Amino acid sequence: MLRLNTIRAQPGATHRKKRLGRGAGSGKGGTSGKGEKGQLARSGGVSRPGFEGGQTPLYRRLPKRGFTNSARRSVVMFNLKQVATWDPKLLATISLETLQAAGKLKGRFDRLAILGTGEIQHPVHVRAHKISASAQKKILEAGGKVELLQIQKKFKMERKSRG
Repeated sequence: MLRLNTIRAQPGATHRKKRLGRGAGSGKGGTSGKGEKGQLARSGGVSRPGFEGGQTPLYRRLPKRGFTNSARRSVVMFNLKQVATWDPKLLATISLETLQAAGKLKGRFDRLAILGTGEIQHPVHVRAHKISASAQKKILEAGGKVELLQIQKKFKMERKSRG
């Protein structure tokens, strides 16, 4: 019976560690494979990633451009002409969750916006964060429902009172 204490590596799969600095006959005697002198031959002689021997490193030579907003929200937008092509049985309710489940979204989005380009014939229930006035009018005329979702803040800064 196979047990954890009986498992062994296949023959030849493991090797003994090469012992460094154990004489000329060992193949790694003297400098122990570190070459002669220099920073890398010293004990503790390692340089940080990106170090180029005192030359100005690449990350400092390249210009710094732009700004990355950590509180960015990604909005996915759909026009009514796109919504009209979807199967009304599969997507009777249109929200971020149902679109993700139906495979209509590629990537991760925080908000859903519906725009009014195009026409829609079948009634749909739309749960979106933003909707244009023309889209809302067309959806209601087709017998659908519109539900505006509350936009939630991504980061909440709390102040601690001193006292």
